Amino acid sequence: MKFDAVIFDWAGTMIDFGSFAPMGVFVEAFARFGVTATIEEARGPMGAPKRAHIQAMLAMPSIRAQWQAEHGRAPTEEDVDAVYAIFVPMNEAVAPKYATLVPGAKSTLDALAARGIRVGSTTGYVRSIMKGVIPVAAAQGFSPECIVCADDVEGGRPGAEQMFLAFEQMSLNRGAKVLKVDDTEPGIAEGVAVGAVTVGVALSGNIAGLTVEDLMALPDDERAALLAKASGILRAAGADHVIETVADLPDLIEALEAKG
Repeated sequence: MKFDAVIFDWAGTMIDFGSFAPMGVFVEAFARFGVTATIEEARGPMGAPKRAHIQAMLAMPSIRAQWQAEHGRAPTEEDVDAVYAIFVPMNEAVAPKYATLVPGAKSTLDALAARGIRVGSTTGYVRSIMKGVIPVAAAQGFSPECIVCADDVEGGRPGAEQMFLAFEQMSLNRGAKVLKVDDTEPGIAEGVAVGAVTVGVALSGNIAGLTVEDLMALPDDERAALLAKASGILRAAGADHVIETVADLPDLIEALEAKG
């Protein structure tokens, strides 16, 4: 078997080790409305389009109760829009600062190119947020053929629309042999939705939520436990394979292609 293309996620997969760029912004955006959100709560819906992410956070019992107490009513769709309107410009400013490639990402891109495997991407970010991220990543060697943002389609992750648009923009047929690589459950789900071979990234993304330095400092047993936890979550979401980071992708592809 020969793979035609890989569709990568961005934050937590190819850039922003630990997926930190949105976290503080979610917390600050809710704080503007008198609500204290934890980093754990902010990480929960990660991978979904950001408006849907805010909607999911507002449905969490603790956040919903705080909103009720602060505003005298349950949150509405208008409130989702209000928080989102605060969130987007804040994240536009922050995201480029976290756009450093994950260690090993560039060597993986080089290995894919050597195999003739094309590279596309989807992201839970809207295009205005990606505007500042794209040139920073490009300067480091990551310039995928397509960048399908959450607001490029009507329905984003976990549905198939972003992946179908990526296929269209890359002129890939529905039967193409494609890998979808992602660190989140919704991102894996969008790969499942189009029949791609799905690869979960366990240690560089949102589930682990650690910097490179903090991950390296973990004792072996804690690292193993974190890997097992993240792998279980990603496999439950539909991941066919789980790797630690994108640095491990070339070895996985070599093994899969060798099996035929």
